[in-house]
Amino acid sequence: MQRWQREINSVIALLALALPLGYFTGHLSLILLVIVTFLLIRQTLHINALEHWLARGAFGDQREQKGIWGDIYYHIWKIKKTEKKRKKKLSRMIDRFRTSTDALPDAAVVLGSYGEIEWTNKAAREVLGLKKTDKGQRIPNLIRTPLFIQYLKSNDYRQKISIPSPVNENIILQISIVPYGAGLRLLLAQDITHLKNIERMRTDFVANVSHELRTPLTVLKGYLETLQEMDNVPNIYFRSFENMATQTERMQLLIDDLLLLARLETKAKISEPVAVPDLLKQICQESDLLEKDERRVELSINTDAHLQGDEEELRSAFTNLVVNALKYSPADKPVKVCWHSLENGGVCLDVEDFGEGISPADIPRITERFYRVEVKRNRKINGTGLGLAIVKHVLVRHDAKLEITSQLGKGSRFRCLFPAKRLC
Repeated sequence: MQRWQREINSVIALLALALPLGYFTGHLSLILLVIVTFLLIRQTLHINALEHWLARGAFGDQREQKGIWGDIYYHIWKIKKTEKKRKKKLSRMIDRFRTSTDALPDAAVVLGSYGEIEWTNKAAREVLGLKKTDKGQRIPNLIRTPLFIQYLKSNDYRQKISIPSPVNENIILQISIVPYGAGLRLLLAQDITHLKNIERMRTDFVANVSHELRTPLTVLKGYLETLQEMDNVPNIYFRSFENMATQTERMQLLIDDLLLLARLETKAKISEPVAVPDLLKQICQESDLLEKDERRVELSINTDAHLQGDEEELRSAFTNLVVNALKYSPADKPVKVCWHSLENGGVCLDVEDFGEGISPADIPRITERFYRVEVKRNRKINGTGLGLAIVKHVLVRHDAKLEITSQLGKGSRFRCLFPAKRLC
């Protein structure tokens, strides 16, 4: 502030000198013009010196400059010094980050807004085949897997994808992308080969065991039917045969569901036109027959849209939903089935019942295998615990989603949401 005051005082002093001098000489305007010109030239020289100082990197403390310019130089130098300290601190943080991420077992790649590689860690160079010299290259040019390129372009990173490693097809990588900063994205690749092998072993084990159990169960079921048809069977034995037959039938249903799940996880997808309205009419008619002609199913077809998919898989999923709704609601309550269009261009199947409902804590888990909601009921409800797991797998294979809404004591609604790309 003192330098600023001195700058003003010097201007006032020049004006105070110019006024009496101009009065005695009669050239006041000329003298004022000379003073203004002098001040402009001096400020221009200071600005030129400041520009040269900034062009050289603003090195050194220039507080020896006179007047207000000394303060300007000092403040710029101070800002520059503070910025330099921040850069050093940030550089140390980045070095620590890169050192720690280099030690991670998972591959990490920083991508720019156009998919160009900004940085890679050691694991990324090993499992993705990237090099340090690839910095600045667009990653779709280096990893050419179609699924990965489509995932990168979609900008929808809520789901993860699995692809083979570009350097070794026997290695399976799970890819996830996390957007951050101004257009930057962090790509993470985790080696899940071991998990995939365990999952495949589990699937093969379940399929093999289920297949091997079918033959002895069929034999057992045949002998039980023979024993039940015999004459003069004591009642105590007859009731035992009935119980054995019921449990055998239950085991048969369980094995059939396990084999269906194994097929859903392993077999290739089928894409053919499916007349969903006709399929739903047939399913609802069969379900009504199982209900001893009580006609509880109310079917509404609000669109004639057909789907591209596997008819047998869709039949299994839709049947499970309708049968579950009938099973978990009172005999005097209807089950509403509705096939209708969505505002986003897709289609939806709603299956609504007015039964006991599902608690909010159980909803996220009811699509798990063998998960059964523990509720005290007046009657025992038979089931394998695999129905909704089958529904979920079928919908995933058809790019669809399952939404469940429920209220205890009032009923539940299951919604199968199919995207517009599945219409035909």
